Amino acid sequence: MTSLLQVRIDDALKTQASEVFEKLGIDLPTAVRIFLKRSVIENGIPFSMKLPDEDTAAKNAIEALDRIQEFSKNNLSDISLDEINAEIDAARKALESGGDA
Repeated sequence: MTSLLQVRIDDALKTQASEVFEKLGIDLPTAVRIFLKRSVIENGIPFSMKLPDEDTAAKNAIEALDRIQEFSKNNLSDISLDEINAEIDAARKALESGGDA
């Protein structure tokens, strides 16, 4: 016994998804059946569903500024403009590479 499942989706989404599944050698209805079967096996959504972390670049920049501020409080008379610029450059490079400063 089978049942008919109708779902309304945006035309562009249907086209894009169909193109992806075609490259995988399956059609859209087969992909939906696979999703439903995996959902039953997993007893839930068969992939991770979580909100992205907060903006990492902004968080890293704030942390770098905090470190600079803390450093300057402790070493204000000993820090040169070159050292300040080096710290800023290091923080920028870390942000660009996705790492911590």
